[in-house]
Amino acid sequence: MDLSLKPISGRAFLAYPEMLDFLLLEIRERFFIDVKNIKNSDSDYSEKEISIFPHSSEPLLFGNLLYIPQWNEEKNPYWAATVLEAPALLDFSSIKQAALSLRNIQRNWGSYQYKLFRRAALIVESLPYINPKPRSFPYLIPESPMGLFTLVKKELILCSAKTSSPLAAGCLSLVEDKIEPPSRAYLKFQEALTRLYSAKGSIPQKNERCLDLGACPGGWTWVLRQLGCEVLAVDRTALDEKLMKDPKVRFIKHDAFTLPLEELGPFDWIFSDVICYPERLLEWVKKILASGITKKMICTIKLQGDIDWQIIDAFAEIPHSFVQHLCYNKHELTWFYCE
Repeated sequence: MDLSLKPISGRAFLAYPEMLDFLLLEIRERFFIDVKNIKNSDSDYSEKEISIFPHSSEPLLFGNLLYIPQWNEEKNPYWAATVLEAPALLDFSSIKQAALSLRNIQRNWGSYQYKLFRRAALIVESLPYINPKPRSFPYLIPESPMGLFTLVKKELILCSAKTSSPLAAGCLSLVEDKIEPPSRAYLKFQEALTRLYSAKGSIPQKNERCLDLGACPGGWTWVLRQLGCEVLAVDRTALDEKLMKDPKVRFIKHDAFTLPLEELGPFDWIFSDVICYPERLLEWVKKILASGITKKMICTIKLQGDIDWQIIDAFAEIPHSFVQHLCYNKHELTWFYCE
């Protein structure tokens, strides 16, 4: 171990871009940790906190990176793009020393910075190259470990070689098609499929039968057709004109949750982006799983008003499933199921 590397307690959580308020709310309401003063502070946090860091037992905020010294939970917050699971402080006296120390710990490092941008960029330039370009779908996320570091002072780095995500800073950027898709919802769906493909090795295949609920105007159906799937699309409003003319797309104008799916199944995949309360979605999901008409599902959990974390945990506790916030999600989570 590098003698300048000092392990510290707890964990640090990097919020998704523009999602810091949601992360702080989850920390407060789901994990019952008081971060209200951080949220309401008018300062930039840096000078006051650096003077007591890492001796403070109180949560500290560095830009969008929330450090909680006394974290003792096994679960991580959904609104964290990545988690520093073994945080440490790294003292250094030069750019060369900082980069060498990080490389001696492990090869791959992502960078999150909220200040000292030029100095951090020089460190990044001295580390093995991580391609920041958007990825083409379908994409398999590499399994190699990805650390994260941030400069909290000119000669002090907060870092962790062990993080919760193999992506740099936890975010996935995909190549955009600004012409063909009928809506931008296709990006959220492509990310969801990428996440499941990388986690479970499963992605819709050519000629597989898929059900797309809440399909209008057809962003998810469009992605499935690009993969060669046959799609039954359900919504109260018709799809984009091109999709309505596609012989491999069948459209039913109907309420998604009252459709007698047992009479239409089985399906290789079922997808839902329906706007509804999480309680109703959970009830419907359990009904589908009990029917046995599919073994693979992806559903958007739309969060409206106050979040009932017991409902979210109920989704996560379903066997063969997990819940995740996506980079292309807004105020919503995504539930994945794959036997």
